[in-house]
Amino acid sequence: MSKPINDITGVSRTRRRKRQRLYAVLAGLILLGTAAALVLNALEDSVVFFHSPSEIKKKSIPEGQRIRIGGLVEKGSIRKQEGGVVTAFKVSDGDDALTVTYRGILPDLFREGQGVVAQGTLQSNGTFLASEVLAKHDENYMPPEVADALKKTGHWKEKQRKIK
Repeated sequence: MSKPINDITGVSRTRRRKRQRLYAVLAGLILLGTAAALVLNALEDSVVFFHSPSEIKKKSIPEGQRIRIGGLVEKGSIRKQEGGVVTAFKVSDGDDALTVTYRGILPDLFREGQGVVAQGTLQSNGTFLASEVLAKHDENYMPPEVADALKKTGHWKEKQRKIK
């Protein structure tokens, strides 16, 4: 077997190539990690599934940005407008409420006291113009984010089930 040829520094060529590969892989991993961190930071606000009315009042959400809001439909707040085509109602998280207007047919399960998630834009007058309204599909289901927000504000009421 022949010995590897050493250069002036006394390091063999194969050892130098391995070290260069290691540096290249480390540099690639650092660049990939930096890119992932930048992307996640840029998408931080859009990863949220919905905002509660309290969060909307605290944050400065630009007018016209598409967001989702969630909470309970306030009792006595549903108003039909323009011959029943437009519906205005308030969504509350227990602390704050936000007036929502929606043009179209609401889901069958939409009613006062029920959990809803609405997608749309915040208007300059402080109302929320919804393009889509989702209501919970049965009495045992509520989006986890809405339930968590209600639990934080102390307005969550756990239903007791009777065991037969």
